[in-house]
Amino acid sequence: MIYLDYQATTPLAPEARDAMLRWLGGPESDTFGNPHSPHRMGRMAAAAVETARERIAALLPGGGRVVFTSGATEAINTVIQGTPGDVVTFATEHAAVLDCRRVVEAQGRRFSVLPVTPDGRADVSAMADHVTSSTGLVAVMAINNEIGVRNPLNAVVDIARQVGAKVLVDAVQAYGRVPVEVAADFIAISAHKCHGPKGIGALWVRDQVVVAPLLLGGGQEAGLRSGTLSPALCAGFGAAAQVAEEGLSAQMFHVEHLWNKAREAFADWELNGSAVDRWHGNLNIRKDGLDVARLMSDCRSVMFSAGSACASGSGRPSHVLRAIGLSDPQAKSSIRLGFGRYTSLRDIADAAAIINAAVREQGL
Repeated sequence: MIYLDYQATTPLAPEARDAMLRWLGGPESDTFGNPHSPHRMGRMAAAAVETARERIAALLPGGGRVVFTSGATEAINTVIQGTPGDVVTFATEHAAVLDCRRVVEAQGRRFSVLPVTPDGRADVSAMADHVTSSTGLVAVMAINNEIGVRNPLNAVVDIARQVGAKVLVDAVQAYGRVPVEVAADFIAISAHKCHGPKGIGALWVRDQVVVAPLLLGGGQEAGLRSGTLSPALCAGFGAAAQVAEEGLSAQMFHVEHLWNKAREAFADWELNGSAVDRWHGNLNIRKDGLDVARLMSDCRSVMFSAGSACASGSGRPSHVLRAIGLSDPQAKSSIRLGFGRYTSLRDIADAAAIINAAVREQGL
């Protein structure tokens, strides 16, 4: 099988798997301790957690702290629900942001969803016209999970600062793939999008910034996120981050080669989103009239997507593609190909041959 769905999840790095195995200890081992316990086994587990925290922080800005969560969804919900003031965001954001609208409005706060430009980037002009002194938080993606478009983060931060608002950056698709260099207050990341394990993510919080906790209990993670941490998941995340940091330039160079090959192989398809301001590990393309469900059935050896994995099976057109002006039929005739560290040029060529042959069978 050929895996081209890197936006949904990434293969677990061997280094991450090996790091995790040590902390999946059985009764004969000394590595199953609770990292919050004061005895020797607990301290050993806590040391592994802190080593992972340092490795994860190395790919994030200085002047902040890393708080472990169950994933980016929890990190995003923590910030949106725990930061006072009105919330401003954009139409192409992930459901983890957009679906917080109900709870924010139930708290008596405004939740505004602003448009994006036709190429899929956050409309900073609309934002400048909309934010006020009552705006408490602006939530924006670094890289869109469906179309790969990169948002103008510096401009968003500058406008937010003018009214004293804080900024939450969803860096799930950026972390471990490109440098995350933005003067945000919060950054949400997820391990399984950068070759780490599923079930763990993190929230980076700028020093001196306060947010109310979403989960209450034992007061772990400096009181911001209660719950016993898994040393195995933390260690796997940390190892994946270390591999990403050490090979970041090489991975970006490799993805450029894959992008050039994919663009050539799908040259007669229409590109969705900006051709310039985007992460080149995401190719979202369309052919008008394409029956995507039939295409996926005919190409079972190629793992690709018709949109976000979180919304798969809903039958609804992508809210991201509709936000950039595509009609429902155009949105439903689009596919997303995602590739990265473990994808080969042969994978791209073979997948293109299979997909294009299936498209010709539909008479397109």
